[in-house]
Amino acid sequence: MGNLLSSWKYREPSTVEECDSTWESDSESDDPQAAGDISPADEEEAPTPQLSDDAQESAPRLKRSFYAAKDLYKYRHSYPNYRESRQVSEFQNLRFYLNKIPLVPDGIYIEEILNEWKGDYEKLEHNHTYIQWLFPLREQGLNFYAQELTQDEIKEFQNNREAKRRFIIAYTVMLDFFGIKLLDKNGSVSRASNWCERFQHLNESQHNYLRITRILKSLGELGFESFKAPLVKFLLKEALIEETVPNMKQSALEYFVYTIRDRKERRSLLRFAQLHYRPSEHFIWGPPKKRKAGAKINCPVDKMSVKSKPEKDSVSKNTPTAPSNEEQTGDETKKSDESWTDDQVYTGDKQNGGSGEKQDTEEKSYSDETQTSTENKAIEGDSSKIKSVNGGKDEKDALH
Repeated sequence: MGNLLSSWKYREPSTVEECDSTWESDSESDDPQAAGDISPADEEEAPTPQLSDDAQESAPRLKRSFYAAKDLYKYRHSYPNYRESRQVSEFQNLRFYLNKIPLVPDGIYIEEILNEWKGDYEKLEHNHTYIQWLFPLREQGLNFYAQELTQDEIKEFQNNREAKRRFIIAYTVMLDFFGIKLLDKNGSVSRASNWCERFQHLNESQHNYLRITRILKSLGELGFESFKAPLVKFLLKEALIEETVPNMKQSALEYFVYTIRDRKERRSLLRFAQLHYRPSEHFIWGPPKKRKAGAKINCPVDKMSVKSKPEKDSVSKNTPTAPSNEEQTGDETKKSDESWTDDQVYTGDKQNGGSGEKQDTEEKSYSDETQTSTENKAIEGDSSKIKSVNGGKDEKDALH
């Protein structure tokens, strides 16, 4: 009996529905206003048109990216198949943030980046070795020399005030590069004074969407989960309503939204996006459609028992597969009582080891599978020493 239990393993999700439990809830209404996610003002500003059955059937059938769904599923569940190296971690990411070692291979210390690179948009755009060091993950990136985070290192990082102070400064440097500014310790953001020029650049240089996805993931790993939703909603607004970065809307909906671990927050963002997405019939990230109550089911009829007459076509609509159980709702992040430092940089929220969400009992073990990289192979590195790892497919669908 013991051998049977030890040999039985849960398989990883094989469909988009199994990767996404955003709309899986028995206790909350799917009505936006009933759930308190969308105000009446938003409803009046962008009413959702009611499409006829003919219009729905004629609309092209768009599909979500399974690669994106699976990549973010693993992130939200703290990489269930990932095995850390048996070698003792040297905490290189933490030591880099403490200004004790430079990033490899360029030999640049973090203080130089924070003090001299802000506003140097050419350097920030064309150098591709620093981003993996500034925003580390438990994933291998394009820079082969950058070290992956470990659970122990995450805990040490979150407990180090100086490292977190520099991390937020690094975040503001990248926000400024995108044309955005950080407003407060809650993560609120707005347009920076340079927004017009930088948004135009952001709309055209789509490889930066890869960087935004990495930044969002790293915020969650290092204790700043609460910073993610304000940034994602801001980017959705610019892409869908203001249309300053229209090329970003696919990445924002396939990737940015799904970096957020709290299921209720994801629902709120997707409802907001659905109100403003055009054409509305192409929005494929909403709740699955349910069969109307009292709908008749076609049963086989013995033609010999009824008079011959023209038959009316009655086609039942297929309902999408309901998403599987995923993470528990609720942000696992514990807010810190630390206040702003002298230079007005917030030191973040503490997490319990960056473990992410609690898993349902059905997700206690998984098959061992080679971890896929989330960096796109299309980004050209400036250094010949950088090696592309694991195929580099991050946000492949959005960039093609």
